[in-house]
Amino acid sequence: MAKEPMLKFTKVGRDMPVKRPPNLRAQDFREIYAEYADAKAREQSSRCSQCGVPYCQTHCPLHNNIPDWLRLTAEGRLREAYEISQATNTFPEICGRICPQDRLCEGNCVIEQSGHGTVTIGAVEKYITDTAWENGWVKPIRPRAELEHSVGIIGAGPGGLAAADVLRRAGVQVTIYDRYDRAGGLLTYGIPGFKLEKDIVMRRNDQLAQGGVNFELNCNVDADFFRTIRAEHDAVIIATGVYKTREIEAQGMDVPGIERAIDFLTASNRKSFGDAVPEFDDGRYNAAGKRVVVIGGGDTAMDCVRTSIRQGATSVKCLYRRDRDNMPGSQREVANAEEEGVQFEWLTAPKGFVGNPVSGVMAQKMRLGAPDATGRRAPEIMEGSDYVEDADLVITALGFEPEDLRTLWECDDLPVNRWGTVRADFQTGKTGAEGIYAVGDIVRGASLVVWAIRDGRDCAEAILKDLGVGETAIAAE
Repeated sequence: MAKEPMLKFTKVGRDMPVKRPPNLRAQDFREIYAEYADAKAREQSSRCSQCGVPYCQTHCPLHNNIPDWLRLTAEGRLREAYEISQATNTFPEICGRICPQDRLCEGNCVIEQSGHGTVTIGAVEKYITDTAWENGWVKPIRPRAELEHSVGIIGAGPGGLAAADVLRRAGVQVTIYDRYDRAGGLLTYGIPGFKLEKDIVMRRNDQLAQGGVNFELNCNVDADFFRTIRAEHDAVIIATGVYKTREIEAQGMDVPGIERAIDFLTASNRKSFGDAVPEFDDGRYNAAGKRVVVIGGGDTAMDCVRTSIRQGATSVKCLYRRDRDNMPGSQREVANAEEEGVQFEWLTAPKGFVGNPVSGVMAQKMRLGAPDATGRRAPEIMEGSDYVEDADLVITALGFEPEDLRTLWECDDLPVNRWGTVRADFQTGKTGAEGIYAVGDIVRGASLVVWAIRDGRDCAEAILKDLGVGETAIAAE
């Protein structure tokens, strides 16, 4: 196989995998991008400048060794590329699909800054690991020795799963407790299939189970159960994420037809698994034939508008109180939504709701004023700009807050901050409670999957050190 020389960015343009046409992809929940062919993956990898200071790596929360696995891909050495990729990332095929590369690695690519168009890092990362799965290079975890130490993990999202992977490779006994019937957290029930097909998540869950991770699903962790978990394990990791929805304080919020984003997305994802979902079948969480208004400007809002399109909504509008340049969601997701027929009403905020069930959103136009405490320009109401946006289904996607775990679990020694998140060391996950660690969104607040993976891996390494295990054992192949 011929090797591609590097530094080809001056004569080879950036080329993403083929994206399915909007009119076709809006009819199903399959991923919208095709796979790279081998030659195309090598060509695009060869555009990397192999710069001396790789900002792509620096701005990746996992500090993935991106230039090295791009070079190996360009040289046709895919198995070696995979080995380097998975050395720092527990789920590279997932990050390749859902990371906001435009804000992280690709957005800081040196050749992007010089006007040549970024290397398609995410698409190559996805290609490498999908190829590894197809060729049987991804093996179940096989520790060299089994240890008596045990760790309980509450929450089967990306942070908990990443921690479990590292701990099992060292031979630690791991049990994950989760409220849902499938592991994966938001990877399973929050993110739609057009961004992350569910078999991708399920095969990772299976790999962990085959490697000895014990999953206790469908379990509600209350105060008594938390005390039991704490007593049965040498250490406990809290990886619950944040699921409490931020509510809108507006007139008419309690009428039928106004739903939370997490409930809407969970119902849709359950339906894709073939589960019985009565609330979908009776129309509550089904956008078919409805005028849908989604309130919010983050990635969850983008998931809701694009899901509504696929369910057959007659119209889908997104209301966001700032402008396009100031929205928190990925610009790539906004562009995909627009291609699929979503209309964005920028600088628009809800004032209340009309009808019972809901028949419209009382909206008001905004303008951007002086910067707020975060440095973003604060939206201000434009007096006399009120109007009604017709709607049969309103979905609120204003973000998530933590549950009050300290009270829920009657754990007085668990430190929390004024926002309700657990206070833990960002490098180790240690809390002020003996033997209790915390990772991911329950520490950071609503954040990115890649940060949860980073936290889970770092926390697991810290626990191994605290247990006196030493360096992580390498899984025997």
